[in-house]
Amino acid sequence: MAYQTLYRAWRPQTFDQVLGQDHVCRTLQNAIASGRLAHAYLFCGPRGTGKTSTAKILAKALNCQHGPTPEPCDECSLCVRIRDGYCLDVLEMDAASNRGIDEIRSLRDQVRLTPTEARYKVYIIDEVHMLTAEAFNAFLKTLEEPPPRVVFILATTEPERLPATILSRCQRFDFHRLSAETMAQRLKDVAVAEGLTLEPRTAMLLARSAEGSMRDGLGLLDQCISFCGPAIDHAEVLDLLGVPATEVLTALLGAVGQGDAGTVLALLAQLRAQGKDPRLLQKHLTYWLRNLLLIKVCREPEPLLALSQEEIEGLTAQAGVWTEPRLTAALAKLTQQEGLLRFAAQPWIVLETALAGLCLSGPAWGSIETAATVETKAVVGSL
Repeated sequence: MAYQTLYRAWRPQTFDQVLGQDHVCRTLQNAIASGRLAHAYLFCGPRGTGKTSTAKILAKALNCQHGPTPEPCDECSLCVRIRDGYCLDVLEMDAASNRGIDEIRSLRDQVRLTPTEARYKVYIIDEVHMLTAEAFNAFLKTLEEPPPRVVFILATTEPERLPATILSRCQRFDFHRLSAETMAQRLKDVAVAEGLTLEPRTAMLLARSAEGSMRDGLGLLDQCISFCGPAIDHAEVLDLLGVPATEVLTALLGAVGQGDAGTVLALLAQLRAQGKDPRLLQKHLTYWLRNLLLIKVCREPEPLLALSQEEIEGLTAQAGVWTEPRLTAALAKLTQQEGLLRFAAQPWIVLETALAGLCLSGPAWGSIETAATVETKAVVGSL
């Protein structure tokens, strides 16, 4: 049998398996249990948050041999056929490649036919915002008053591009980005089930890199398996993603906090020699500075930080050389540089100028050998 990627193999098959969208799953389950089923739903939200998976689970819940039921069995013939994409009455349509009025007219003609094998005909239209204005107009009446036993599920990442006439005919559900902690735990569970060795800090790194998309997180884990094998090494994952090590980010912040422009420029030169992307470095450095601010101003920052305990301890060691006003000023400065870096012909010079400017504009820190200073020099010497 051909290999199936992790995000397909681990796609949720019941409402209980959908991560981070309890508000959506609970509402849909209650609607099925009470018999208050709408004829059109709109699932909107960022990529990889479970919109299409939830739509297929809803189709199974409506057509399960034990239903309609809030808990589809995922074992009966109809559930299996819907899961594998072979059910004639559950049609999944990509609006990006079927966006014209002719395709919508064909769909409108099919809607009139009664279901052949299932209880409900379910139409899942993905990326529905890609439909043309003429196609939307042709779809309006059918969406508002479809024949009995027909349910439309529209999915989109850009709901603002849908006409108000479409929005008013659907029940809208907004899917949220997944937290890094939720994704990291899911990645660790998948690693255990697949027989992989995955460190907690590596799982958290992959979760942060996926930016709230579970599909992207599992895709990155798949890529790491191809690169590292079953034993996933953290250093190799850093090389694969092009992300600077957390120790280097912490050392950079320590050097900037101490006003040591020479150490900052030396660290940047070494990262440049390693082939790191300055735009990605600036993004991670800004995030690291934000974490340092939380450690500095919050009594219990751990719940707000998507970091391992080791990373939190490293940042805490550097907090002593920063003041809150300097942290907020540095964050504002790095945020402003993001636009310049995106279009700069010499992005490394822009980043060096920004960080050196933060060092030279700060107060003199003298030659006090704090624990943070010693740690920063140790990291510089090891690179």
